[in-house]
Amino acid sequence: MKKRKRKQKRTRRTYKYQIREHPQNMRLGNMLDDLGDVHNHFLKLEKRYYRIYSKYAGRFRLQPHLTKLIQRTKPHWAWIPRDTLDEVIIRIHITYERFFDGLGGLPKFKRKARYRSAKFKTGYKLEEGHVRISFKEWDESSQSFKFNKRWFSFHQHREWQGKVCYIQILRDATGTYWLYIVTNDSTTEPYLATGESVGIDFGMDTYLTLNTGEKIQSPQFLKHALKALRTVNKSLSRKVKGSNNWWRAIRELARLYRHIVNQRRDWHFKLATDLCRRFDLIATETLNLDGMKRLWGRKVSDLSFGQFVDILKYKCIKHKRKFCQVGQWTATTKPCSDCGYPNENLSLSDRQWTCPECGSHHDRDVNAAINILRAACDPVVEQM
Repeated sequence: MKKRKRKQKRTRRTYKYQIREHPQNMRLGNMLDDLGDVHNHFLKLEKRYYRIYSKYAGRFRLQPHLTKLIQRTKPHWAWIPRDTLDEVIIRIHITYERFFDGLGGLPKFKRKARYRSAKFKTGYKLEEGHVRISFKEWDESSQSFKFNKRWFSFHQHREWQGKVCYIQILRDATGTYWLYIVTNDSTTEPYLATGESVGIDFGMDTYLTLNTGEKIQSPQFLKHALKALRTVNKSLSRKVKGSNNWWRAIRELARLYRHIVNQRRDWHFKLATDLCRRFDLIATETLNLDGMKRLWGRKVSDLSFGQFVDILKYKCIKHKRKFCQVGQWTATTKPCSDCGYPNENLSLSDRQWTCPECGSHHDRDVNAAINILRAACDPVVEQM
């Protein structure tokens, strides 16, 4: 099947702010729970439509059906802004399109409290440290829904730049609510040119090996938090499932995982910024992360190569640096970086080796980093 052309992503910037704790935040939780019901209803309808007609319904058939549902059997959904309800159907539609293009899996049903975010293109107003969302409320006197605008305060630790495209409300596993403001800001902060290029080889023992011979170790935040995770999980196992203490232990565990994620993400950003300051061209290899997870499991997730590459791409765009990735099947480990002789007898345990052709002594990772940089500069070699 021929893949459809996908639209190019526009350059946008997202600003994240924490919504302050308030009893009124319960309304946001109720909204997300209702959106989860909408998601499950239309996903079930989509699967039934496919079972009967052997084809995909799509958003343009489901959105008019949503109007009829609100008028007839689901009037309690009407208190949520209509464009937010439509976004639930659009998400299902996009997920199916990505599945048909081979870019992801099928959409899944969401159990209660697992639907995490709501998108608002209209029905909101932003002020200094406050956001107003236009919900609706049933009015008994007129027997109809009327606007009931609610204000929520958030911690505005920095100003956003550009025109606001839309906002999103997200609830994480700890029950904390976050405001995402997406703008069309495309400003860059270019660094001064250094004239230097670097090839980067990823590794399990050494996180990054540069072609200059420099090696960067990962702090492995998950590994160092295993003792604390074991303690919290042990405490959770002693609680009665569904009790208040059980939910308290669940939130404590989620907070600990969030702390680990924030530590790793902060280190990745600082490392990517340092590389962008030092080099004009950054070349990396393309990894088979699924295969690596099957071999090394938790350690690959702790190192989080995929997240680092995404952050490095973003930083290169922001600071006007060139980023290249050589193809997954490009030979970078076995060829000698001096004469090009392919050492087919090289095994994974061989960290140092001598070229039988030219006699050059190589560090396995440094040799691979040199070959990665050379392949990135070669127009004949496959680029990702």
